[in-house]
Amino acid sequence: MTGTDKGTGTDQGTAGEQARKTAEGLAYSPGFGNEHSSEAVPGALPVGRNAPQRAPLGLYAEQLSGTAFTEPRARNRRSWLYRIRPSAAHPPFVRTGNGALRGAPFTETTPDPNRLRWNPLPEPSGPVDFLDGLWTLGGNGDITQRSGMAVHLYHANSSMERRVFSNADGELLIVPERGGLLLRTELGLLRAEPGHVALIPRGVRFRVELLADSARGYVCENYGQPFQLPDLGPIGANGLANARDFLAPVAAYEDVEEPFEVVNKFCGNLWTATYDHSPLDVVAWHGNHVPYVYDLRRFNVIGSISYDHPDPSVFTVLTAPSDTPGLAGVDFVVFAPRWLVGEDTFRPPYFHRNVMTEYMGLIEGAYDAKQGGRDGFVPGGGSLHNMMSAHGPDRETFDRASAAELVPQKVDDGLAFMFETRWPLTLTGQALAGDHLQRRYDDVWQGLERHFRP
Repeated sequence: MTGTDKGTGTDQGTAGEQARKTAEGLAYSPGFGNEHSSEAVPGALPVGRNAPQRAPLGLYAEQLSGTAFTEPRARNRRSWLYRIRPSAAHPPFVRTGNGALRGAPFTETTPDPNRLRWNPLPEPSGPVDFLDGLWTLGGNGDITQRSGMAVHLYHANSSMERRVFSNADGELLIVPERGGLLLRTELGLLRAEPGHVALIPRGVRFRVELLADSARGYVCENYGQPFQLPDLGPIGANGLANARDFLAPVAAYEDVEEPFEVVNKFCGNLWTATYDHSPLDVVAWHGNHVPYVYDLRRFNVIGSISYDHPDPSVFTVLTAPSDTPGLAGVDFVVFAPRWLVGEDTFRPPYFHRNVMTEYMGLIEGAYDAKQGGRDGFVPGGGSLHNMMSAHGPDRETFDRASAAELVPQKVDDGLAFMFETRWPLTLTGQALAGDHLQRRYDDVWQGLERHFRP
């Protein structure tokens, strides 16, 4: 994409059709954590150095650092960008309204030990793009200390037009549940459909265009160390999420010299400036601080082939480590299609109290430990079990699984995920006041009968 389209005003239907055509057949560069390199114009990428005296084709060389310069090589994230104008060429930012977006520290409410569950967000009442459609459920940590995370939902019915977003506070893991997204980033284009996740690193500017009439999903904002693939330990060299299945974009740029609103999220607040050009003007780049898209159905599920339900840690796709080995700031876990074959085993997830906090969402179908239907666990909804909150299969699931004939069973009618974090989630006021909060979630465990026979 060379930016020859000046974007002279199209209706949403036409814009959506253009986005769908653009999203078809996108090229990618595979591999998680790779040193990728890409150029949209031959000769735009310098050879043998990062910042030559005069960058090729009259471009500006600029480094984008996602970690400190001196962090260990294995954790260091940075990319060199070769752009039409440097990022420094912009007017002052001014504060703008945050809408339904919130940031840590979360102090609106008191941390709640109760099990909570929500229905999906209501339909937007008017035109709403991805940025305006972000709605914060809660979080933990402190943005200014680069620790913790936040859970957001989004519901949009229009594309971002002449608008670009960047987040200085953390990286964004986007989990579409309804409607595909075309993500135009500084480093190129990604297509994320329901069943995919997209990772936008800290500070990378991007715009979201819808591939359907509306789009809905979840966002994990990670303030801490960047997501990485988990260590496999005794699993061995292969399994879980394979690095080759993560797809980074190839270089694509906009050469548009017209006004663009650039919205910057900084220390929990939104700031805006009007540029006289598109900031998505990177013609070439190389590095490892890059966006990705990943198809969750490519997850290589590891499970028990003898007895007992495995701990959910074996379903970890990405982990953001903390200063304590094995204790993540946030894990992203997926419950992908899998076989259940355990003998003399209660096969759904077991009853549990956990020092970690679990927020769970549903992308499609049903989850094998929770019933769906009205006021159940439904796609677009979510549940929260804060640390040490007792939870597990509902009564109906318990009764059915306890009496089931234990033949091999394929679980392929649902796709659920979990954001698991080391600290409790403190909710926003809107999360507790909204009509989509289910007021009788505790009832699902009522009727669990006494079976004790001494």
